[in-house]
Amino acid sequence: MKKSLSIIFLVAISLVSYFANAQVEDPVSWKFSSKQIEGQKYEVVFEASVDMGWHLYSSDLPDGGPIPTTFIFTEDDRFDLVGDIKSLAKAKVEFDEIFEMELAYFDAYAQFSQVVELKEGLSGANVSGEIEYQVCYEDKCIFLTKDFSLPVGDAPVKAKQESEVVETETADAPSAEGNDSSLIIFFFISFAAGLAGLLTPCVFPMIPMTVSFFMNKQKNRFNAIMNALVFGISIIVIYTSIGLLVSLTSVGAGFANQLVSHWVPNLIFFILFMVFAASFFGLFEIMLPSSLSTKTDSKAEKGGFVGSFFMALTLVIVSLSCVGPIVGAILVESAAGLGLKPIIGMLGFSLAFAIPFTLFAIFPSWLNKLPKSGGWLNSVKIVLGFIVLAFGMKFLSTIDLTYHLGILGREVYLAIWIVIFAMLGLYLLGKIKFKFDSKVEHIGFFRMLLAIASFSFVVYLIPGMFGAPLSGLSGLIPPKTTHTFDLERMIGQQRVANVQDKSTICEEPKYADILHLPHGLQGYFDYDQALACAREQNKPLFVDFVGHACSNCKVMEQNVWSDPRVLQRLQNDYVVVALYVDERTKLPEEEWITSSVDGKVKKTVGRKNADFQISRFNVNSQPYYVLLGNDEKLLTDPYGFNTNVDDFVKFLDRGIEKFKATSTIEQTHSIEIGMVN
Repeated sequence: MKKSLSIIFLVAISLVSYFANAQVEDPVSWKFSSKQIEGQKYEVVFEASVDMGWHLYSSDLPDGGPIPTTFIFTEDDRFDLVGDIKSLAKAKVEFDEIFEMELAYFDAYAQFSQVVELKEGLSGANVSGEIEYQVCYEDKCIFLTKDFSLPVGDAPVKAKQESEVVETETADAPSAEGNDSSLIIFFFISFAAGLAGLLTPCVFPMIPMTVSFFMNKQKNRFNAIMNALVFGISIIVIYTSIGLLVSLTSVGAGFANQLVSHWVPNLIFFILFMVFAASFFGLFEIMLPSSLSTKTDSKAEKGGFVGSFFMALTLVIVSLSCVGPIVGAILVESAAGLGLKPIIGMLGFSLAFAIPFTLFAIFPSWLNKLPKSGGWLNSVKIVLGFIVLAFGMKFLSTIDLTYHLGILGREVYLAIWIVIFAMLGLYLLGKIKFKFDSKVEHIGFFRMLLAIASFSFVVYLIPGMFGAPLSGLSGLIPPKTTHTFDLERMIGQQRVANVQDKSTICEEPKYADILHLPHGLQGYFDYDQALACAREQNKPLFVDFVGHACSNCKVMEQNVWSDPRVLQRLQNDYVVVALYVDERTKLPEEEWITSSVDGKVKKTVGRKNADFQISRFNVNSQPYYVLLGNDEKLLTDPYGFNTNVDDFVKFLDRGIEKFKATSTIEQTHSIEIGMVN
């Protein structure tokens, strides 16, 4: 049993570290409203809820950077626009190493407003238009448009008012399933955290105490089972109510953004985590008000269903002195997701918490198989203290990044983590001892396993001090923009300098005065022009669906395209065409197209390219790479965001091999036809 609990603890702690990497889909939902300011002036408000993990750029960005969120109003002689669009929510501002400038973005909630003034004599009008915006996640960026139409004043509401449902230019199925999947994953992560909480010194000894309480007060077996069930359900109800409270109070505008970015809550959470860590290390004992637990315990003595509820409440109150950091981590993570997520998180945590107590109350003979409380339980508390200490640094890092203090850079942060987890490894080997620790006579298998895991993690962290990406920890450590010495970037620049060959093009590319390929590559920015050149040179076509505001596209270009093997293939073996899906250059009227996806007329370069990607490949994410033959058929499966250079080289090689094989067959077929004729 003790070995099983050790395994559960190891797995649970590993899963808890996954919190920052939970992914969501369906990035943005919009709400539109209007209110009268004075006289004929009205304020039109656009509210955007951005799913966790995604970010939406501000409407006010410096020149030369990504395209900001843009509101395009349909011209109407019934009203005038007063001033420019304004952002009402506070944006995060960070330095982007890709664009080499400070950029403002929203990662949870955004609110914009535009003042309109009705023409004299009019009591109302319908304000309509379109929003252009780009949302990015760590592995992709998506360029989207959203139509809006809403009444101002006494204007009649249109039959098909769009307010909350996002319509993107894509043929993909709705992504609600992505949200469901994210909630399920978060539920199981919270469940694992609940299992870890069971092994804390405040909780584990209460299992036999609680079971004894039920055994001594029951009239019969049925009554014992019912009271045990009420006890377990009460634990779930109490913890889930905490999640419900967070969910209800976080519905307010900008709550999640304030929670995860403002210095006040982050400083509070950092201090709380440090206090809990100090308590776990034995510096002092966290004691909740005794009157609180005494009152609930006295009511539990009454027995019955009411007594079972108050026994559950007593357990929750007592356990908070140990599981506070775990509960806090779940609530902080879930609050950023809004909606059901805090409830789902607390439900998963409390379910793992309640099941063992309930089962042991129903089957008390199982208690004989539980390991006895002792020194190992204090070791669990110390291990938890190291983990709480490490995770608490994330809150301090958030303050440092948000307010550009420059104190806790990536190297300093990693150095602290390396020391923490090295000390954890030494503790597990018995080289460091804390108050209340028992003497380590020998190192057990699972203790050794945890020590190996700790030291292995330290070895994994060390290359990060020299610029290694450490992508598995991207949600927990500062970004590489805070790294002053990046050996990987220096090596990449040297590789680019070593490549001299350049591919040939057939004619002057369209839009070459405003668009450019990276690393001196020659290519095109118009699909038809590139296809014609590919056929003329008998080369395959490399299609790059890209965006100006797509950071991941820049990452691919800097870290993958810069490899000499990649550059050589792109320059010599392919005709390259970069199709920008957010390029606003107007097309000549003869080049306008009517979309087969949404029936709209596409009048800009970007709209045409985006529609081509969606209608042809049923995808609207960037970066997205496609290899085509001269017959416009796929040579191999398309390639998305993946910074593994070897994989990208194999992708290019597969395309070349397939193209040569196809060309050989076609040439043979042509010769055979000529001989027959």
